[in-house]
Amino acid sequence: MSFLRERGMGASVLVAALSSAFGVTLLATTAYLGFLAKTAMGEGGTVGLMVGILSGIFIIIAMYVGAIVTANTFSTIVAGRTREIALLRLIGSTASAERRRVAGQGLIVGAIGSAIGLAVGVGIAFAGTAAAGRILDAPAYGDAFQAWMALPSVIVVLTTWAAAWGGSRRVLSVTPLQALGGSVARSHEEARGGRVRAGFGIALGLLGTLLLVAGLLLGLFTPLAVVVAFVGGLLSFTAIVLAATAIMPPVLRLVGRAFGGSATSRMAAENALRYPERSSRMSIGVVVGVTLVVMFAVATETLEKVLVSGLTAEEADATGVSAFLDLFGGIMMALVGFSAIIAAVGLVNLLTIGVVQRRTELGLLRALGLSTSQIRRMVLLEAAHITIASTLLGVVLGVVYGWIGAQATAGSVAGTPAIVAPGVPWAPVTVVLVAMAVLTLLAAVTPTRLATRISPVEALAAD
Repeated sequence: MSFLRERGMGASVLVAALSSAFGVTLLATTAYLGFLAKTAMGEGGTVGLMVGILSGIFIIIAMYVGAIVTANTFSTIVAGRTREIALLRLIGSTASAERRRVAGQGLIVGAIGSAIGLAVGVGIAFAGTAAAGRILDAPAYGDAFQAWMALPSVIVVLTTWAAAWGGSRRVLSVTPLQALGGSVARSHEEARGGRVRAGFGIALGLLGTLLLVAGLLLGLFTPLAVVVAFVGGLLSFTAIVLAATAIMPPVLRLVGRAFGGSATSRMAAENALRYPERSSRMSIGVVVGVTLVVMFAVATETLEKVLVSGLTAEEADATGVSAFLDLFGGIMMALVGFSAIIAAVGLVNLLTIGVVQRRTELGLLRALGLSTSQIRRMVLLEAAHITIASTLLGVVLGVVYGWIGAQATAGSVAGTPAIVAPGVPWAPVTVVLVAMAVLTLLAAVTPTRLATRISPVEALAAD
């Protein structure tokens, strides 16, 4: 269990705990929302069906976010263990044995984090439903937590293990000769390799896009179309994750041009582009978080537009649609905040690990004359570079996914089927942009402190 003291493992436990708590809380919350919907609107099957579908979708989203962050974390940890793994290979260990060891560590991390998250989720479920009942003056609700609501915690253990297995695939390419070298991230040319993975990503992207369009059109006839659209969104976003090393560099390059032409700014921009694999790992978690928050804000706004498109303001108020959607949107936005927190933890963790693994590089820059303030500014600009690029991409994806999701969910509900323009609530989007700016500053605190503590002599001697 000593591996838990390694940098990055504590954050991985936290990610698993957040994912587990997210899932348990979400199941409990959506079950309560279904209860409120039946109480307020009767036994209408459409609302109950929509709430149930959305509950399942958000559970999968929570597991998906946690798996991406965990896989990226273990990929980065494995990259830093290159010399250690190579030495073990040199004395007789096999690549498959080392990969099983890393995956086993992921299983332990998932089990610990999942147990913590389950306890937190159960507490939130009981406290939240009791408080909501008093605030809303709702009827008594005795099913705050049921055994089946623990299912997300079990899934978190499995997805963390699978993510660690996937993130440790680089172990298979570590050779005994690398025991003589250091831990270096793969360059742009090396990261572009793997035609099979690229082809698989393209195929997923095309299939996902087709399913998104199909869900949009089917939404004119049945709310079940949201399932088709969700699968399309999941596949298309997975394609983006797989192709991140090809997609993120152009976005990073565009953002880097706005940083100015100073030596520190140019180095920060080039560092993000020189090793696209490392930058992509850091950015994709933020892309996920921003996409989810913006997606749900846009989906809620668009959903309301669709449902009240054939009603007057008085009729909309009389049916209680707007009030229920406002309540549903507020609660679910709070839950989606879990995903943003997971993304933030991932960014801070990967930035910190990246600085530790770049000790020699930073020490060399110090030896060449860069001051402590210049090193600090360079690391901060790298974090800003990655965060801004990720936020821009996430906002675009969030608007598209949110609009299609809302249209697929309720396009057939409001009288005459129709496709409406996306509803973009600028207040939540602005909050996301401000939050990302704050996240950049907070995420860079620990890495910049570590970077300025690195002595040039010690860093150069360490390798």
